[in-house]
Order: sequence, then C-alpha cells, then structure tokens
Amino acid sequence: MVKINGAKLDIAGKTLAEYLATTNYDVKRIAVERNGYIVPKAMYSETVLQDGDSVEVVSFVGGG
Repeated sequence: MVKINGAKLDIAGKTLAEYLATTNYDVKRIAVERNGYIVPKAMYSETVLQDGDSVEVVSFVGGG
C-alpha cells in the first residue's frame, strides 16, 4: 500500500507518472514529495512507487 495525501492506495509497482495519469492533477502545477524528498518532474516516469511509500501531492493555486 502507498499512502498518498493520507489515503492508502494499492498502487505499489506503478510509476508516479502512471498514478498521476489517473488523477485530475495538472502536472505542470503540482509538486510531489515522496518519503520526505521532492521528486523532480523529470523523474516522474522513472519513480516506481514502493509498498510503504508516503507521497504528498501539492497543487499550486494562482491568485492575487
């Protein structure tokens, strides 16, 4: 199980890019932290989610 923003999901073995493709996140407007470290956007397709990982996805919101 992988914990993403507090929810446990059975997605171990998928890449971060594969997971994000199933969501409504705008990849250009998010930051992803995995186990306390920021994942560079260039690494999304190479980052394989492991059982026990903790992931936080944060969306940037414009305003003023």
